[in-house]
Amino acid sequence: QSIGALQALESFDLSHNGLSGKIPTSISSLTSLTRLNLSYNDLSGTIPSGNQLRTLEDQASIYTGNPGLCGPPVPRNCSRTDIIPYAPQEHNEGMSDVVSLYLSMCIGFVVGLWIVFCGFLFKRKWRIGWFSFTDHMYDRAYVHVAMGWA
Repeated sequence: QSIGALQALESFDLSHNGLSGKIPTSISSLTSLTRLNLSYNDLSGTIPSGNQLRTLEDQASIYTGNPGLCGPPVPRNCSRTDIIPYAPQEHNEGMSDVVSLYLSMCIGFVVGLWIVFCGFLFKRKWRIGWFSFTDHMYDRAYVHVAMGWA
């Protein structure tokens, strides 16, 4: 409740801390506050109203992941009494992002290889150029190693 006494507080990030209960009303008296993040806790009740809290940027993301909160700027109305239990789904979404990243990388690699192989298959000049280039590089490396040992 004494958080309102921190008048010089400019940035306040309490996200992902497992906080529960109501947001203190004294937080609306922080006049120097420019950035606030209370997301992904277990906060509940009405969001305090105050001029300073209404001027903060990205209002909806400040309270994201707190299903028990109600009132503006979140879409949940305070007159409703049903509370939606908090079920974190970010981990599952993150895993699907990782899987889709690896899947797209593998598909891109296979498609890229097929383009190169088909190019070599149908373009005789490309095939001759590639094999003469690799043969030249092999000869150069062999001479360099042989001279180094000698």
